[in-house]
Amino acid sequence: MQQSRPTPSQQSDQDATVLCIPLWLVWIVALIFTGAGLGSYAILDNNEGLYAEISREMLQSGDWRQWVIPHLNGLVYMEKPPLLYWLTALSFGIFGESEWAARFIPALSSLSCVGLMLWFGGRLQRVQTARLAAVMFVSGLGVTAMSRTLMFDMLLTALLTASLMWMYFFVVLKEQRALCYSYAFLALAVLAKGFVAGVLFCAVTGSFVLTQSSTIRQFLSNLWQFWDKKAISVFLLIALPWHIVASLTEPIFAWFYFINEHVLRFLGKREPHDYYAGAWWYYLPRMVIYLFPWSFLLLGAFFAKRVNRASRPLQWFLSFAWIMPVLFFSSSSAKANYYLVAVMPLASLQLAIWLEDRQYGGRWGRMFTGLGLSALFAVLAWFVSTHPQEKLQSLQIVGIGAQLFLCYALWCLTALAVMATLLSWRMPKIGVLAYLPLPIMTLFILLNVLHVSAEWSSTRPIADVLKQEHAAQKIMLFQVFEDQSSLTFYLKKPVYVVESRSNDLFWGDKLHNNDIVLSASELDVLVAAEPIAIVVMNRDIPLFRKKSYAASMKLVRQFANASIFVN
Repeated sequence: MQQSRPTPSQQSDQDATVLCIPLWLVWIVALIFTGAGLGSYAILDNNEGLYAEISREMLQSGDWRQWVIPHLNGLVYMEKPPLLYWLTALSFGIFGESEWAARFIPALSSLSCVGLMLWFGGRLQRVQTARLAAVMFVSGLGVTAMSRTLMFDMLLTALLTASLMWMYFFVVLKEQRALCYSYAFLALAVLAKGFVAGVLFCAVTGSFVLTQSSTIRQFLSNLWQFWDKKAISVFLLIALPWHIVASLTEPIFAWFYFINEHVLRFLGKREPHDYYAGAWWYYLPRMVIYLFPWSFLLLGAFFAKRVNRASRPLQWFLSFAWIMPVLFFSSSSAKANYYLVAVMPLASLQLAIWLEDRQYGGRWGRMFTGLGLSALFAVLAWFVSTHPQEKLQSLQIVGIGAQLFLCYALWCLTALAVMATLLSWRMPKIGVLAYLPLPIMTLFILLNVLHVSAEWSSTRPIADVLKQEHAAQKIMLFQVFEDQSSLTFYLKKPVYVVESRSNDLFWGDKLHNNDIVLSASELDVLVAAEPIAIVVMNRDIPLFRKKSYAASMKLVRQFANASIFVN
C-alpha cells in the first residue's frame, strides 16, 4: 500500500526535530559574545577594579612574595587564591595594562567552557545537542556579563566543569586516566576560587555515585575508587605548594584563609561582614536570568511529548551538576549573583538535551515561547516608561535620552521576539536558533550602556583629570575604597585612604603598619604641609565637610558619583 505523504504541518514538525548547527557558527557566536567590545568600556568599580589592580601590582612589584601573598593598594590582600591574579598579570605582561587584557582570562574561560561542551557532547555522540547547548550558554544574559568581567567565577566554572566531565567518564567508563585529569582540573579550580571547588565536586560526585550504586556496600566501594594514590598525588602536586608557601610567608594566612574566608563565610560570621545574605529562593529566578532568553524555551517544550530519552546516568549527572551547587549556595549565609555561573555549562547541556528529546517543543511550543517573550518585553517597556530613574535621565546614549533609548530597545526586543516566533514557525530548519537575535540585541544594549555610563561605573574620567591637572598632588580617597577601586588601576599607583571604612583593606591595614591608611589627625598635618587632592563620593560630601581638614579644601571638579577637593 502506498503511504500517504505528510502534510506541510507534519513535515514542519518532523524537520524541527533535526537541528543542524554548523561548528563554525558556534565559534562565531562564542567569539562575538566573549570578545565584541571587550575593551570598549572602562574597568568597573568594586570587584573588577580590585582584581585588576591586584594583578597590576603583582606584575609591577618585582617581589616574588607579592606573587604568593597578593597586595591591593599596597596592602596585603589574602581573601582569594592567586590563579586569576597570576593569569591576569601574565595577560598584562603580554598585551599591556588595558581593559581588554584585564578581561582576557574570563573571556578565554568562557570560550574554554564552549570547547568543553563540544568535546563532551562529541564523546556522548550528541554533537548537535552540545552545539545548541554551547550557543545557549555563551549567549545567555548572565553568562555574557560574567564572560567580560574580571572576576574569579568564570575561571572557576571552566576548571570545575572540566573536572566534573572527567569524573563522569571515570564513573561510567572506568577510565583510570580520567580520574587523574579530573583531580588535576579540580586542583586548578581550588587555586582559582578556594575550597568551594572541592565542596561542589564532592557534592556532585557523591550524589552521582549514589545513583550508580544498588547497595550501600557498592556505594562505599565506588567511592573508594576515588582514593587513588596517583590521582591524589596529581591533586596535591598542583594545589599544595602555594598553600604551604603562603602559610610560611604570612603567619596569619592559615587561620585567615582556611577559617575566616571559608568556614566563617559560609556560616555568616566572617569578619568583616561584606556580603549579602538572601532568602533560600535567592538563586531560583537567577537561574532563568542567566540563560535568558533560552530559559524561556522551557515554556514551549514543557508540555511537549518526549520522543527520545537520554541515558539515565547522563541525566542523573547533569541534574546533580547544577542542583547540588545551587543547594549549597542557597544554604550558605553568603550569597552573590555571580556564584551561579559555575553551574551554567552543564545546566545548558541538560536544557539542550531536554529540548531535543521533546522536539524543541514543536511548532506550537516555539510560538508559545515567542509570545511569552513578547509579553515580557512589553511589560518591561511599560514599566520603564512609567517609572523613570534619576540615573537613566542623566545619561545620553547615541544622541537621545537614556530613558527613551531603553524604551526603544525594549520595544525592539519585543519585535524581535515576535519575529523569532514567525521564523521558528515558517523556517523549521532554523528552529530555536531563530531566537539568537534577542541576545545579540541585548549585547548591543549592554555595551552601549557601559560605554556611556563610565562616570557611574568607573573612575577612569576622574583618573584622567587627576593625571592632567593634579599630577603634583598626593591623591587620596575619603573613607571608601571599593566604590572607587578602578582609580588605582588608572593612576598606576596606590592611593591614600583617609579614615578608611573599607572592607577589602580592613585586614591589610590591621595586620601591618603602613602609610596608606591615614587617620584624621595625620591628614590635618599633611593638609597644612603638602598639596593634596581628595576624591569624595558625592553621597559622603556632607560628612566630609564636617571634618577639620575639610575647612582648608575647596571643590574643583564634580562628576556623576564623586568630586575632587584640593587644598
